[in-house]
Amino acid sequence: MENRTEPVTRYKVNQLIDTGMSVTLSLTEDVELEKVSQQQLILDSIDNLVPDKDIKQQVKQFLEAILRAQPQTVVNTYSQATIQITMPKRRFQKIGIPQVGDILAIDIRKE
Repeated sequence: MENRTEPVTRYKVNQLIDTGMSVTLSLTEDVELEKVSQQQLILDSIDNLVPDKDIKQQVKQFLEAILRAQPQTVVNTYSQATIQITMPKRRFQKIGIPQVGDILAIDIRKE
């Protein structure tokens, strides 16, 4: 087995279904999403694609004028992983009976 120092991923319980014999947890990765405006993404692309400083500045000024009149769209920069786990009710009780909104630490890796 390979030793890894990666941190355990935290997942937030979004839904809990208790059938009496088993429990199903729907989890979403608990990460803080950085919000970036669509305008900023466009301007950053110009910085990366246009090598000439003068042309870059002219294009950016032109785009800023156009984009200022547009509604700002905020984009989340990370797609969250989701997991659904079904387990016997006894195991659910052994892990502390987590409820919706609780955070679980889950270590998923290839051994």
